[in-house]
Amino acid sequence: MKKVDRHLWQRFWAIATPYWHHEEKWQAWGLLLLLLLLLLGQTQFAVLFNEQTGEFTSALAAREEARFWDAIKYCLVLLAVAVPIYAFYYFVRDKLGILWRRWLTDRFLDSYFSLRHYYELNANAGIDNPDQRISEDINTFTQRSLYFLLILIGAILQLVAFSSVLWSISRDLVYFLVFYAIFGTFVTLVVFGKVLLGLNFMQLKREADFRFGMVRIRENAESIAFYRGEAQESQQVRRRFSAAFDNYNRLIRSQLFLNLFQYAYGLLTVVLPSAIIASRVLSGELEVGRAVQAAGAFAAVLSAISVIVENFEALSRFAAGIDRLSAFSRVLAAVPEGSVRSSRLIKTAEGNHLALEHVTLLTPNGERTLVKVSRSPSMPEKG
Repeated sequence: MKKVDRHLWQRFWAIATPYWHHEEKWQAWGLLLLLLLLLLGQTQFAVLFNEQTGEFTSALAAREEARFWDAIKYCLVLLAVAVPIYAFYYFVRDKLGILWRRWLTDRFLDSYFSLRHYYELNANAGIDNPDQRISEDINTFTQRSLYFLLILIGAILQLVAFSSVLWSISRDLVYFLVFYAIFGTFVTLVVFGKVLLGLNFMQLKREADFRFGMVRIRENAESIAFYRGEAQESQQVRRRFSAAFDNYNRLIRSQLFLNLFQYAYGLLTVVLPSAIIASRVLSGELEVGRAVQAAGAFAAVLSAISVIVENFEALSRFAAGIDRLSAFSRVLAAVPEGSVRSSRLIKTAEGNHLALEHVTLLTPNGERTLVKVSRSPSMPEKG
């Protein structure tokens, strides 16, 4: 598993890093810095709002009217500041994602049309559906890369901010939290990891094959109708859909057990914090609002630690997309076997004659030389 993770990270790094070192790097880094500042604002708001939630709950339990309304007013001020921060955060994230997609798409298109790669790939069984890899996989790569990067950074900020809050309320909660998060992450990776990763990779491939078959029928409709090939084409496209259908059935069966674990794992966090500190609240050692604050801090820290558990399904699909895009990138970086490296020069002459110099004509795979002209014969003079 470690070897797979290391190779996956290397493939991701090879695709992702060029954008951050080329001509658009200053704009990209500027937007990323702005996103980090907005994340800091979101985290600070979450801590303050959790604190005020406990405050007005305690005020209600103690029947202190002035204290309650002061807490409510403060919450409204926090909301007025936080809402624009959240909205602008998603705008900047999506803006950076589409700019990255444009740059990466241009780079892949340049390679795709150079050295006749677009032609050579038709005979490459290892690279299916290059159109989908350019139009869809690049978009998924850029959007998901930013998404997972930002939730990871957000989780770290959230972990730091709420751990101190939780530690000040109950150390027992912190100890239990560490054990609970390690247990959940271990079960997710070991029990569900390898199976879901392979199934998601195959689903992307099967869906792309089915879509390619439908596009092929549309583009060759005239030939199919002329040769009465409806039965054969129908059989082929149905076979491709059946492969996608069967793989998806296996995928949703595996996801069923993952979902059962994830929902049970998440819902227990509603009950466990209150159960652990209930005795201190019932004895009067802690206010009711502190219990509410502790539950909020517990959920926030657990979410930060359990980021892999909560996003594993999406991560497995993302990893499959990285593999497809990385394989495509390696093929585009290579020189096709059938490409002709010698220079070619074609000249037209007056009349009905054609002069050729330094031209080599090969079979499509470059296996045989059909014609090789170093110098054209003398052109007859016009009479």
